[in-house]
Amino acid sequence: MDSKEVVITTEQGRLDKVLRTAFPEFSRAQLTKWITDGHVLVNGQKKKPKYSVKAADRITLVEPKAEPLAARPQNLPIEIVYEDDDVIVVNKPQGMVVHPAAGHPDGTLVNALLYHTKLSSINGIIRPGIVHRIDKDTSGLLMVAKNDHAHEVLSAQLKAKKNLRQYYALVHGEFSEERGTIDAPLGRSPMDRKKQAVVAEGRPAVTHFEVVKRFVGYTLLRVTLETGRTHQIRAHMAYIKHPVAGDPLYGPKKTLPGQGQYLHAATLGLTQPTTGEDLRFSAPLPAGFKTMLAQLTPYAEKTNESGENMIN
Repeated sequence: MDSKEVVITTEQGRLDKVLRTAFPEFSRAQLTKWITDGHVLVNGQKKKPKYSVKAADRITLVEPKAEPLAARPQNLPIEIVYEDDDVIVVNKPQGMVVHPAAGHPDGTLVNALLYHTKLSSINGIIRPGIVHRIDKDTSGLLMVAKNDHAHEVLSAQLKAKKNLRQYYALVHGEFSEERGTIDAPLGRSPMDRKKQAVVAEGRPAVTHFEVVKRFVGYTLLRVTLETGRTHQIRAHMAYIKHPVAGDPLYGPKKTLPGQGQYLHAATLGLTQPTTGEDLRFSAPLPAGFKTMLAQLTPYAEKTNESGENMIN
């Protein structure tokens, strides 16, 4: 176990908040758990997260040794859109984590897929078969490799930008334009380690968007990814002041209720790794997404007809 220590020179409020500032490499949730579990001591004593830190308090953090993770098969319900000897395409529900990680050791899509089939070994025992990911609270289509050859081919397709990945995003605000492109590099936010942000030293990121339907205060967009950076759509939309509705990380506090961001991976195109056949799949908006759209007040303007089947 690694021991870290900090001495407070001025009074700085609640212990959990002080630790977040002192140790930005850890999330507040993780630090709070460590406080509760007794891995954080103030002047040698265990305290509660709400303890008010005083000047000259000596805070010691003993970081517990991480337990090794390994994905295990679990009989969980999943919606399989397509499957062959190389590839499996799944319509992931909102709220499901893609692979095991700290705080989510099981109950993930990988756990469910391992119960159903064998997956490639390229990403090891935690992320077998995972070629690309979508966030826990984003729903929609995901392609997974069943063997190492398929994994290598699919990864090469992604790198070469040969895959079609289109999303529907309900965002805050109204657009005067019909379509646009956001070309802005993304990297870890210097202000919040949990976020991605447009930064000069970031990796290239390109997002194309098209208005599908306008509502009072909101707009439904069809978004096409040219690159696939972490949180790309969420971060880019926040950057242009149109954050995804319901987004707990990038959105405003006053947003639409629900279980997370209104973002759905609706269309996925890929080339079959062995036969070279072009494959294309679509997944309709989840019921909760459609229900929210029905509750919004639409403008009396023409809806982009190519989006009507998905939202009606």
